[in-house]
Amino acid sequence: MGKQFVSIEPVHREFIERQHIFFNASAASGGRVNLSPRDCASLRILDPNTVVYLDLTGSGNETAAHLLADGRLTLMFCAFEGAPLILRIYGHGRVLPRRGPEYAALLASHYDNAEPPGARQMIHLTVESVQTSCGMNVPLYDHVGEREQLHRWAKAKGEAALEDYRRQKNTCSIDGLPTGLV
Repeated sequence: MGKQFVSIEPVHREFIERQHIFFNASAASGGRVNLSPRDCASLRILDPNTVVYLDLTGSGNETAAHLLADGRLTLMFCAFEGAPLILRIYGHGRVLPRRGPEYAALLASHYDNAEPPGARQMIHLTVESVQTSCGMNVPLYDHVGEREQLHRWAKAKGEAALEDYRRQKNTCSIDGLPTGLV
């Protein structure tokens, strides 16, 4: 049933690119474990051992705090249509600050320099292993579209107000850990 791999194989990449949602999980040595849904449109596979995703402003910034404290990061993809499958990518992540040189280079090379409203940072994952499992208990769902509320909220707020919001809500985790966002 479950199989282990040392990197993202072409068949894994094809599966990931068909998905609409993925989940990221992170934790520090103490405190809460964070699990968040993410939009696959923000994710890029740079090579078999490197993944990045564009992270938008949210009510918290737990992943950044956990990466700063510990670095462990897991991404999970589930087949909600077609053949059942669960794919997990395990590795170590780091935050690429918005407007930093790595962020700018990746934005240019993999996102056509298109930054969505509310872009906060990128999450960079160095892949250590990939695991697939059956996913036979994952229910079937129909994808009906993307939610636009976050983009509308960020656009209406404007860049200056978003910076203030991030300073108020995104500089510490719910466990009091720094996120590295200033």
